[in-house]
Amino acid sequence: MASIENKDYEEVISTYYEGRGVSSLISLEIDPQESDSVAKELADYHNVEDVLLVTGDVDMIVKARFKNYDHMKSFLTEEASSLKGVENVSSMMIVTTYKERGKMIEVDEEE
Repeated sequence: MASIENKDYEEVISTYYEGRGVSSLISLEIDPQESDSVAKELADYHNVEDVLLVTGDVDMIVKARFKNYDHMKSFLTEEASSLKGVENVSSMMIVTTYKERGKMIEVDEEE
């Protein structure tokens, strides 16, 4: 598969999600001494649903909803990454939710 240049990727993604809500799982690598303060600051954002301290390759996982792709991008680049103690931020956009909070989600097969 051919590599997509960053600019091309941005254009494709922002066009695809234009005007649509975006949900994301955000992974953060943080200074362990700052974990409580980072968690509290992230939890204060109205669009952040869950903040979890975890073990493994990353230190914290955040689930958040955004009004559109640009809103998510702005949150990642200007908000989350600038918090004291945050060393690295990466994200995964949620494409389809099949089950959430213990409840099955009806998936429209034609989408």
